[in-house]
Amino acid sequence: MRPALPLVLVASMAASAAAAQTATDLFRGADLTLGAQLIKEKQCFECHRSKFGGDGTSVFRPAGRISTPGFLRGMVEQCNTELNLGLFPEEVTAIAAVLNRDHYRFK
Repeated sequence: MRPALPLVLVASMAASAAAAQTATDLFRGADLTLGAQLIKEKQCFECHRSKFGGDGTSVFRPAGRISTPGFLRGMVEQCNTELNLGLFPEEVTAIAAVLNRDHYRFK
């Protein structure tokens, strides 16, 4: 029986595959209205204000470590997991699509 891959390796492989996608591919069909609603309901900006200060938007650095649409979606998934938000994959994608539209503007 083959041993299971370490979780970090699996996550890295998934992030690499997602990183290769364009924003158009990754966010196609995303429900932007739902994404905006979830950002408000889950109090994303309030959390970011408490962690990063100011109005909470300093976390959005297009030239920083979030450099692809896949990594943007991965960061939203990380928040979902760490904060136990209970979001479904399509909801994570919807939030990431709104963040891309409003802050990152990946092609």
